[in-house]
Amino acid sequence: MLRVAGRRLFSVSQRSSTNATTSFVLSRDHSLSHGHDSRSLPSSDLSRFASYHRSLLRGFSSQVLTQGNEVGFGSEPATVEAVKTPNSKIVYDDHNHERYPPGDPSKRAFAYFVLSGGRFVYASVLRLLVLKLIVSMSASKDVLALASLEVDLGSIEPGTTVTVKWRGKPVFIRRRTEDDIKLANSVDLGSLRDPQEDSVRVKNPEWLVVVGVCTHLGCIPLPNAGDYGGWFCPCHGSHYDISGRIRKGPAPYNLEVPTYSFLEENKLLIG
Repeated sequence: MLRVAGRRLFSVSQRSSTNATTSFVLSRDHSLSHGHDSRSLPSSDLSRFASYHRSLLRGFSSQVLTQGNEVGFGSEPATVEAVKTPNSKIVYDDHNHERYPPGDPSKRAFAYFVLSGGRFVYASVLRLLVLKLIVSMSASKDVLALASLEVDLGSIEPGTTVTVKWRGKPVFIRRRTEDDIKLANSVDLGSLRDPQEDSVRVKNPEWLVVVGVCTHLGCIPLPNAGDYGGWFCPCHGSHYDISGRIRKGPAPYNLEVPTYSFLEENKLLIG
């Protein structure tokens, strides 16, 4: 709107200036034809002629700038001007550009390939992260080495008890005699606080393997002591028999039997 108004004002001023100049030129010619000197022209006519030339030059320059701005060229690059001042006269060259409609069948295979490849990469990264998390949560090699313990039983005499350390806890290994086995099997289960048969607590009747921690408050009982020939806890007076069962005192349960197996006749694996 402003551009159209400027054009109208420019045309009106140009017409007025042209009329004034025409009248000025006609009067000048008329005076010259009557023999008057140009130096005798009034000053108002001279100022009118000068203002006409200034307006004419200004009109030419503004017209050039206006035409240039309409096309979209200025001090900034053409692309910037086109974005700032869109115009219907701007025509894009599509000669070297090939446009495909959405969903072009010729590009479908490539699109599937790109999408499938991206999903495969995402799945691989996710799998790697899950494996890293699982490995970080698993036990290290030194911990796994301490999880099991091999014990040579060849040096243990019948009727004696050996204490070994497994996972930071003492483990009692007792090689029982025939009398010890008969005594353990002759106990009335009804008289026990934590009833268990001796055959349930051992894999080989000759060998008894129990964790050397009192079930009362976690003290370490003394082997080959107490009223029943097994273990005695001096802290609070708990007595265990030859099968590691609680017989007397405040302890509520029998001594714990760890997981173990016999690798050979005289080799024991705890854990």
